[in-house]
Amino acid sequence: MELDPDDIFRDEDDDPDNDFYEEPDLQMDFPTSDFLTFHRISRPDSGFDLGFFICQHWQEDDKDETHFHIALSCISQSLKTQIINRSYDEVAICFFNTREKKNLQDLNGIYVFNVADRDDIDRPTARLIKEFDLVEESFTKEIGSKYGIVSGSRENSLYNAIWVAQALLRKGSAKTADKRILLFTNEDDPFGSFKGASKIDMTKTTLQRAEDARGLGISIELLPLGRPEEEFNVSLFYAGLIGLEGDELAQFIPSAGQKLEDMKDQLRKRMFTKRIVRKINFSIANGLSIELDSYALIRPTVPVLFFELGNDFFSSEWYLSCPIDSMQTERSFFCADTGAVLQESTKRVQIYKNKTVKLSVDELSEIKRVAPGNLCLLGFKLLSCLKDYHNLRPSTFLFPSDEDIIGSTRLFIALHRSMLRLERFAVAFYGSTSRPQLVALVAQEEVIKGGGQVEPPGLHMIYLPYSDDIRDIEELHSDSNVAAPSANEEQIKKAAALMKRIDLKEFSVCQFANPALQRHYAVLQALALEEDEIPEIKDETVPDEEGMSRPGVVKSLEEFKLAVYGENYDEENDHEKASEASKKRKATAELAAKEAANYDWGELADNGKLKDLTVAELKYYLTAHNLPVAGKKEALISRILTHMGK
Repeated sequence: MELDPDDIFRDEDDDPDNDFYEEPDLQMDFPTSDFLTFHRISRPDSGFDLGFFICQHWQEDDKDETHFHIALSCISQSLKTQIINRSYDEVAICFFNTREKKNLQDLNGIYVFNVADRDDIDRPTARLIKEFDLVEESFTKEIGSKYGIVSGSRENSLYNAIWVAQALLRKGSAKTADKRILLFTNEDDPFGSFKGASKIDMTKTTLQRAEDARGLGISIELLPLGRPEEEFNVSLFYAGLIGLEGDELAQFIPSAGQKLEDMKDQLRKRMFTKRIVRKINFSIANGLSIELDSYALIRPTVPVLFFELGNDFFSSEWYLSCPIDSMQTERSFFCADTGAVLQESTKRVQIYKNKTVKLSVDELSEIKRVAPGNLCLLGFKLLSCLKDYHNLRPSTFLFPSDEDIIGSTRLFIALHRSMLRLERFAVAFYGSTSRPQLVALVAQEEVIKGGGQVEPPGLHMIYLPYSDDIRDIEELHSDSNVAAPSANEEQIKKAAALMKRIDLKEFSVCQFANPALQRHYAVLQALALEEDEIPEIKDETVPDEEGMSRPGVVKSLEEFKLAVYGENYDEENDHEKASEASKKRKATAELAAKEAANYDWGELADNGKLKDLTVAELKYYLTAHNLPVAGKKEALISRILTHMGK
């Protein structure tokens, strides 16, 4: 088999660099909400989670939106987004203080909600979501409720609910999983009707049950629902249940309210478990190297197809993963001259000076290995030398590891601190097997806000272009003798003032959702759940008309317009000119459509007679179908054939 010289140094399909694009490194905590407990297990190696919901029911006089309705809405929304966000999560739903009981332990006042052909804790399905959306209508008839934990009875439904949740969450190891319970309630003192020793006993046993659950690696979170006239007093009982102390008590209620809002307004977006993409050996000097772990950062998200199979809501990954495991691949080679199947193993050859040079697989691999795949330090430069346009693609985050090379973290810290102090970035050579590159290593300082880490310390590896990869911007003008327009100092000053007025404070790309992707997920949800209407999607990328109408912004806009166009600027006249140009384009399109109707374009394309037409005639078709008309005759013909599907 003769080798293609251009193919020797072509990137392989399994190029390890592609890992940085295939595995986004995004992670979002699962939101919480009221009168519900949600237990979740997160496995960093597989992204597999378990969740458990416990929901309390009570009667209310407010018919507009009861606490029970709010909790059910939050749970339903969480289940819908969880299928897309973290497709391998598993959840369970449980009501307590109920008339009926349904649980494996046969405990009173506990009803585990589920559907047929599904374990009590399992991945959410379309059938589960559809039947759960109807539970509010049939709750009183099928499940029923009690009025809390009453004195004189030894039944403790809250204790039983934690017990049931703990039993269901035995699935998975605490070392490789994140288990959480989200508790929704509007009752700040579940044992308020008890007095004396009985209340102390009930409180003590329930807190001990919660402590036992935390000892098994299960965290408990509370989402309280309070009434406008009454503030939820978390210190009466639940502070001890969830382990709140000191300043956490004062900050709890506002943060819980924000969690509830987040749960009701979750974004549909695919989440990936944080993991190390690759280990890199960073060579600093002769015989001195450190070990680094690389992490992929935010990557563009592409729509994922989902299929409704039976009553379940599956992603394309689930659908395809079933048959692929049992599939076998076969590879055959055919003779280019005779078409016969080659039985013997092929030989890779290269013709050189009329001689046939045989190459083995190992020799080819060695030829293609233009670099060892390590990171090699070349030197340092000022941060001011690094420009925005040098960034070719999303960067990779690097963090030290002492797993194989002891002392890597200590050396990394010294290098990191020096780069920050001297305001330098490192230039390094990063060689993959087939794609050597120059990279810039930029130190990121640790950022801590509100007692938590916002940005970790480490290095950003930015992929740099070579000199021939940068193209100068070419400015084209209709008249080469006319100088390009430039702004004066007054115009620049007014433009800067306008930009300052409309500048978004603490802007982040994560603040705005992709409306096309959100609509894609909304359509999939409507199809899977057989909904009559597609959920309304709020487009956050449209202009903020209310913000742009603020007096300060309007004033800056007027001053900028005055500085650019002057006092005698006639806006209506400009609109009239634009309208005249639009009318002219419309007339041209109508004329082209009329002329194009005189030709049988299908027959001309089939018989290869398009080349016999003039450029003007070909432009009739292109203009009539709103296609570009620029280019040579061959390009126009190709564009027409492509549009016709020939």
